[in-house]
Amino acid sequence: MAAAAASTLHAAGATPGATPAASALQGTQVGTLKVERHGTAGSPVILIPGLAGGPWVWKDTIADLEKHHVVYAVTLAGFDGTPAPSADGNWMDRADASLAQFIKDNHLAKPILVGHSLGGTLALRFAGRHPDLTGGLVAVDGLPIFPGMERVSPEQRAAIAAQLKAKTEGATPDEFKAQQLAYMQKVGTLDAATAERVAPLNARSDQKAVARYMAEDAGADYRSELKAATAPILEITAFAEQDAQMGPMKITQAQKVAYYTALLSDAPNAKVIALAPSRHYVMLDQPAAFGKALNDFIEAH
Repeated sequence: MAAAAASTLHAAGATPGATPAASALQGTQVGTLKVERHGTAGSPVILIPGLAGGPWVWKDTIADLEKHHVVYAVTLAGFDGTPAPSADGNWMDRADASLAQFIKDNHLAKPILVGHSLGGTLALRFAGRHPDLTGGLVAVDGLPIFPGMERVSPEQRAAIAAQLKAKTEGATPDEFKAQQLAYMQKVGTLDAATAERVAPLNARSDQKAVARYMAEDAGADYRSELKAATAPILEITAFAEQDAQMGPMKITQAQKVAYYTALLSDAPNAKVIALAPSRHYVMLDQPAAFGKALNDFIEAH
């Protein structure tokens, strides 16, 4: 069923100048991913949002890219009002397999992957596991290991991940909404109005799904898998001077870039840049600078 749906989606987007099919605009389910297509011609770009995100994260990015590219905006099952997957297996593994199946079924020639946060982590591990399916990738504040977790043992990572999962799962619906707002205000964006607007969008994701993906991300270390990633990688990190802490110490923008570069040292073709001032949702705080960096990367690769 998923393969047939994906083939239909490919056919709808294969002809330059064609009108997108209604099913493509509404989204097609491929494994544990919902996929929307935007644009009718050009090289393929796949956008993957972060934890609790949906295509709304990429609104400006889609409007820009669809002029010259076929853009596929994916949503992980359980996010942005979509049903959560069954409890079986590792959900990051299932998202990885679904993305690979989608690319193969649609005969996409080494698309550029763009992932934010958790989506960036998914894109990085995908590039290592499927170098033949990846033309390049841009990770937006997403890393192969959760920042800080490289300093603890695998057992400690697992324990911390379990604690994060329990805290999110155990929250009441109102507490979950409050968590999303507090996160956007303190970590997500520098703009208070943007935080107020975006937090309810994150909060419409399935609470237990958010907890599950968060725990899988926090407990994992994909650094060694990047050795097999042959595609060029651009890591875009955020930097805001008032938030620039590493433990108790203040850090500079150059120090944060160096730290991210170290976490990506196993990737043979990785480059790290910082956009400032911005917080975690770089595309919301610095839309023009983000758009330029993304377009420059796509044009170069």
